[in-house]
Amino acid sequence: MAAVIESMITRTAESGATEWGLESIVAQLRNSREVTHNVRHQGRIRELPSREALAAILDGIAAALFPTHYGRADLTDESIDYYVGTTLNSTLNLLMEQVRRGLLFVSNRDEQADADLNVRAVDITRDFAAQLPAIRALLVSDLQAAYQGDPAASSAAEILLCYPGMIAIIYHRVAHALFQMGTPLLARLIADIAHSKTGIDIHPGAQIGGSFFIDHGSGVVIGETAVIGTHVRLYQAVTLGAKRFPVDETGALIKGNARHPIVEDDVVIYAGATILGRITIGRGSTIGGNVWLTHSVPAGTNISQAQSLSD
Repeated sequence: MAAVIESMITRTAESGATEWGLESIVAQLRNSREVTHNVRHQGRIRELPSREALAAILDGIAAALFPTHYGRADLTDESIDYYVGTTLNSTLNLLMEQVRRGLLFVSNRDEQADADLNVRAVDITRDFAAQLPAIRALLVSDLQAAYQGDPAASSAAEILLCYPGMIAIIYHRVAHALFQMGTPLLARLIADIAHSKTGIDIHPGAQIGGSFFIDHGSGVVIGETAVIGTHVRLYQAVTLGAKRFPVDETGALIKGNARHPIVEDDVVIYAGATILGRITIGRGSTIGGNVWLTHSVPAGTNISQAQSLSD
């Protein structure tokens, strides 16, 4: 195999690059990048956040929040605080740089003023770190909801290590905190990492209360302006989406308007249900599998597929 590869390299070198017409292609691509189809933020090159760095940061945050599950299994009462401290210190330093890069894409200032973003990145990272105890408290409530809501769950360790819904909500709670602090690109990248890893797509803008449980999880979609109360349980392939996309007088989509459902406390939504628009699912309601729902329902409502089709 090595001989074959070497032979291919030799033939490529001997043939030269001129047969591909690269000089012309490269020039045309430059013109596309710089002139005719420039898609850069404010038209200039900026450092992009790194997915690889963010993946390492997420691993570090998860290890700091649940050290023996996502960090090291051999930690003791004497070593665990040291481990958490050193892990957080290195992780937050990495995060600060990614926050700075993310801020470049929400800045409308010139290159000189971009230097001020270093200070803002430090402040955001410090504020994020201060939220970690509260984030962990929410995640423990999610963990307890999963244990109480799934008869197949044998332990907290099983949920943390094996449940994609738990991984997705860990990543979401991190992404949501950063989203609220003004780093939307960074938050979206974290959400996409979670989506790639779990098959669960949660926009970082979605507001999700405590004791949240996604069972199985594959195919779940939760939109940007969704609001979910406490003790809510979703099953696989549930969509909390938008019914329509309003446009302005020029025909451009209006962004940022509230367009996704509000799900109140103690609601269960079964597999395959599609709930669209800024509607409210009242407290304690149950939405059956494969239901298509585009209108609000009062508290304590039970909706089945047959009922929804007859509406």
